[in-house]
Amino acid sequence: MRIDVLTIFPQLVDSFASEGLLGKTRTNGIVDLRLHDLRDETDDPHRSVDDAPFGGGAGMVMTVDPICRTLENQGVPRPVILLGPAGEKFDHSMAAELASMDGFTLICGRYEGIDERVRQNLVDREVSVGDFILNGGEVAAMVILEAVTRLLRGAMGNETSTEDESFSDGLLEYPQYTRPAEYRDWAVPEVLRGGNHARIGRWRRAQALQRTLDRRPELIEARGGLTESESDLLAEFEEPTD
Repeated sequence: MRIDVLTIFPQLVDSFASEGLLGKTRTNGIVDLRLHDLRDETDDPHRSVDDAPFGGGAGMVMTVDPICRTLENQGVPRPVILLGPAGEKFDHSMAAELASMDGFTLICGRYEGIDERVRQNLVDREVSVGDFILNGGEVAAMVILEAVTRLLRGAMGNETSTEDESFSDGLLEYPQYTRPAEYRDWAVPEVLRGGNHARIGRWRRAQALQRTLDRRPELIEARGGLTESESDLLAEFEEPTD
């Protein structure tokens, strides 16, 4: 997969994307990450990428020309995605959608925003990583890079690792435990220590359902509520009350 990122801080993204699993996908050739410094497409001595807003107001606005030149001169893959607070909310399903593509391009804004003509004429969609304001789009780009690349074939050492994660089935992930089986007076649930893998699977599913009901009930609502079999599964593993 080829992913292009347009930014005025390419080193920031490159440093992040050189570590951990994302770094391995680059080393192994699974991801071809190309970073474009928007200042490289400027002509003035100061390599300016921003200017004062028409009509007045605080701050500066990123200009359209460096972005347009970069998109045209670098042959970037589509879709071209503008990162900004007005975009559609990024989530696991969008990550999976992007992971199914051959590539895409991310544009990182800065300052007070980007000239509206970029949004109107140069991009295919706008995406937001949440209802909050960042200093720039680089952190949002890192979120998308991390979420998408880990879904690519060959990225994870165990191909099944992504199948039971939070949001993969519209649910939060079940709780995880490891050795020791007992620490102080905190014990791993007995069902996980018994070796009955069918029962462990049912327990994990019940835990995922209960955790989602408790913490993110809107996810259950989005799935159309609990099915009869899911309600029965919750009842099977319901904790006894005193």
